[in-house]
Amino acid sequence: MQINDDVVKFFGVGRVFKDNAARINSLDFHRSEDLLVTAGEDDSIRTYNTQSGTSSKVLFSKKYGVAHICFTHDPQSVIYASTKGSDHKIRYQTMHDNKYIRYFSGHTEKVTGLCLSPKNDMFLSAALDRQVRIWDLRVNRSEGVMDAPSQSCVAFDQQGLVMCVGSDRGVMRLYDPRQYEHGPFITFTIPSESQSLEPISSMKFSADGKFMVAVLAGRVHLLDAFNGNMQHTFFTGSAKGGPALEATFSPDGCYLLSGCEDRSIVVWNLASKQEAARWAGHTGLPTALKWAPRRMLVASADTSLAMWIPNIQEMEARGIKWLQ
Repeated sequence: MQINDDVVKFFGVGRVFKDNAARINSLDFHRSEDLLVTAGEDDSIRTYNTQSGTSSKVLFSKKYGVAHICFTHDPQSVIYASTKGSDHKIRYQTMHDNKYIRYFSGHTEKVTGLCLSPKNDMFLSAALDRQVRIWDLRVNRSEGVMDAPSQSCVAFDQQGLVMCVGSDRGVMRLYDPRQYEHGPFITFTIPSESQSLEPISSMKFSADGKFMVAVLAGRVHLLDAFNGNMQHTFFTGSAKGGPALEATFSPDGCYLLSGCEDRSIVVWNLASKQEAARWAGHTGLPTALKWAPRRMLVASADTSLAMWIPNIQEMEARGIKWLQ
């Protein structure tokens, strides 16, 4: 199925899961398997089969809490940050037998971001202690530490060749993961947010590596990933200081999605910079959002999890061509 304006207009909720007793703070798709994992503020870790649209397993991290959850390359394992008490370890857990494989100690304050390399076992963490740490899943000590000027978030490009550290005032620093100790090879600032003290809440690269999206102070900024030039700013209706939103690219890099203050998901066409669709259905603000890498499927969450798919029957009834 090709992704175009007609198709995205006819996305609708395929399944809704109301399993959580509190907000879902993060979710992640596995890169090669039909799996989705969510982390909830009710301390739950839930997995879903995205082929069948069914819930498959639930575990709890009652003692430590769970946030910023990420699949590893193994579809049965995840890493996540702690949310409770003074224990700021990152936990590497197998969901098959509900056991911890490894703990990653080093951060002295709350972890604010995790990101796994798409190509190897390297991952990044950022925390309120103003440090970004570089880890290898196979070793429980950090491989490197970078000082950050403020609360930061982190991201890898889809080829695993570039890592980005974003901080307040719209500052974004790009590094070569193999030579991070030499400092960033380019630093750029989101112009309209140069005076904002709020941290960047979400960053992602498009699949082809040409663009980046950064969410800051309720605005979604599209930037050229090579030189940092601003391409466009999209507005979500969220006020500065509001809940942190997440934006995501479609797999072909032609569309950008974000939750909005009116509790909808808005889809922008990046060629025209215009709104292509707006999906309504959440009862709360959908702050967690991702497009599945292998399917025509979007997952979004507030306290409930929604899986969005195209309504093929309605498209065919209206004579819309959807096959490539």
